[in-house]
Amino acid sequence: EVQLVESGGGWVQTGGSLRLSCAASGFTFDDYAIGWFRQAPGKEREGVSCISNSDGSKYYADSLKGRFTISSDNAKNTVYLQMNSLEPEDTAVYYCESLFPCTRQTMDVMSALIRNWGQGTQVTVSS
Repeated sequence: EVQLVESGGGWVQTGGSLRLSCAASGFTFDDYAIGWFRQAPGKEREGVSCISNSDGSKYYADSLKGRFTISSDNAKNTVYLQMNSLEPEDTAVYYCESLFPCTRQTMDVMSALIRNWGQGTQVTVSS
């Protein structure tokens, strides 16, 4: 059974940092990419970042302005999202999903079409 479990969310003030984790199991981790998505209250879900576990290629949404860094620990089947200089606009539930390939197009399609998401992890940034 494919499982992706998000953790690491919390409450921070503007300018703070958080590191999210996505622990994966039930599939061959190295064959896929992992993407992070988020959904803010009243807004559409959007793709944030993804990383290919086979070649390490990465994608970041333009809106992040270089504040987030995605990384992968293949030995632990875990992908991390380091979020720095957090802004109130980053407040959302963050989800991870397996995907292939790691491209903007794939992220956009998944954001629009997937209906059954995991529990996610809540990130709240106060001003």
